[in-house]
Amino acid sequence: MRAVVQRVTMAEVRVDGGPVGRIGPGLLLLVAVGRNDTPASGDALAEKVANLRVFDDDQGRMNHSLLDTRREALCVSQFTLYGDCRKGRRPSYDQAAPPEAAQVLFEGFTQSLRGLGVRTETGRFRARMEVELVNDGPVTLLVDTDRTF
Repeated sequence: MRAVVQRVTMAEVRVDGGPVGRIGPGLLLLVAVGRNDTPASGDALAEKVANLRVFDDDQGRMNHSLLDTRREALCVSQFTLYGDCRKGRRPSYDQAAPPEAAQVLFEGFTQSLRGLGVRTETGRFRARMEVELVNDGPVTLLVDTDRTF
C-alpha cells in the first residue's frame, strides 16, 4: 500500500458537492492499494501512520503522533498513486489492485486505524471526489509498505 500523508489543520472530502468526510487537525491520507497487497499490508500501514511523529511538542519539534495527540485522520482512496509514468505520456496503472480487491483492503486499513484508537473519516470509494485541505507546515510524507517496512 502507498500513502501520501499530509499534516493538516483541516480537511474535507466532498462527493456531488456535499461533504462525506471532514476532520480538524490531523492527517489527510491519500491511500492506494497495490496488486500484491494483503490485509497485513493495511495493518502495517495503519500502525506506521498512527505512530508517525509529525506533530510538534512544546519545543516545536516533531515528536508526537496521531495517537499521542488524539488527532484525526481523513482517508481517501486514490489508485493513481500506483500510476507508472516512466513510459509514454499516459500513466499505466498495472500495479494498482483491481477495484473490488482494493475496496476490501482499503476498508480493512481504515478499520485497523480505528482499532488503534484513531478517529477516522473516509471519502467514498470509486466516487469522483473533491478534497479540500489546509496543509500544516507544510508536512507531506510518502509511505509505502513495500519500501519502508
